[in-house]
Amino acid sequence: MSRTYIFAGGGTGGHLYPAIAVAQQIVRLDPEAKVLFFCSNRPIDAAILSKAGYQYLPLPAKGMSLRPDLLADFVISQVKAYRVAKHRLGMVEERGIVISVGGFASAPAVWAGRRLGFAIAMINVDLVPGKANKLLGRKASKIFVQFEQTRAYFRGREDVVAVTGCPLREGFNHPDRMRAIEMLGLDSKKRTLLVTGASSGSASINQSLARILPTLEGFSQTWQVVHLTGKANFEQTKAAMPSGTIAYYPVAYYDDMPDLYAAADLLVGRAGAVSVAEYLAAGVPSVCLPYPYHKDRHQYLNAEPLVRQGAGRIVDDRPADLQRTAEELGEQLRELMTNDAQRAAMRTAAQSLARVDAAAQIAVTLRGMVG
Repeated sequence: MSRTYIFAGGGTGGHLYPAIAVAQQIVRLDPEAKVLFFCSNRPIDAAILSKAGYQYLPLPAKGMSLRPDLLADFVISQVKAYRVAKHRLGMVEERGIVISVGGFASAPAVWAGRRLGFAIAMINVDLVPGKANKLLGRKASKIFVQFEQTRAYFRGREDVVAVTGCPLREGFNHPDRMRAIEMLGLDSKKRTLLVTGASSGSASINQSLARILPTLEGFSQTWQVVHLTGKANFEQTKAAMPSGTIAYYPVAYYDDMPDLYAAADLLVGRAGAVSVAEYLAAGVPSVCLPYPYHKDRHQYLNAEPLVRQGAGRIVDDRPADLQRTAEELGEQLRELMTNDAQRAAMRTAAQSLARVDAAAQIAVTLRGMVG
């Protein structure tokens, strides 16, 4: 009998990419498996899942807000999403499992799946679980996490938590450094500083780089800068960058991140859970600027294991004081771009923390849960 695997959640690449990584391994392990995504109705979900080639169903769920005028909309949307999910799950004749991957679209599908007798599992890659995962963790028979410290956040369910690491897409198993170099027209003899604000870009990181770039002129003979600006900020950021002698390559978006990480000798980026796992898998020394607006500061917590192990560093992103952010970031970059031995030590430390088998390990467990 074939099996059906339903991944529930979305709204960001950080929710979807680990799920896609596991789905890839499930299909490899069980070619007859059927995979379906219940996602949010944000455009990024459709863009990512369409390219990945998986069937998906957007749920009419909205994010939670405590504002009285928006709270009612949230509740109504969750009820609607539950009904849609329940109807679709009711059509599944095979053995099935619902896997929550986080985000506001996950809860309706999990509740519907539980009501219909589906097995329930969860993938939680942030060190601190989000609201949806904390709630849904009470219903999951298995919870897969990236960090050992996360176990404590599922109090009373510690026995079902498995520390596997973060599932990564297959491309991280065989990156092609030269492909990225050729695609972007880089100089293969120069070292590469990669600056990224994740898939959507970061205005504050972009603006900080504009202030830092003139201070890197002394590295123009040996270094080049690749800058992922985000599609929405590309033209504005490109126009704002000061001209100089250090080679600068602005890119709105890049699909094959494993290749690009492999081409990087040093990286500046956010500290989302998936991003951190990718830095480690690529063995790239990193300077992390955690997203500053999360109340629980979970990107800081994601980055701390890198700092403790010597694989990365943290610079505070201060949107209200970009000059200070730029000064501190510039100091870190100039030190690390000068010190080959320090970067080599950071690369070794990153590789020691990497968990590249998480997706395969999770896929095997999920298959066993379905029977």
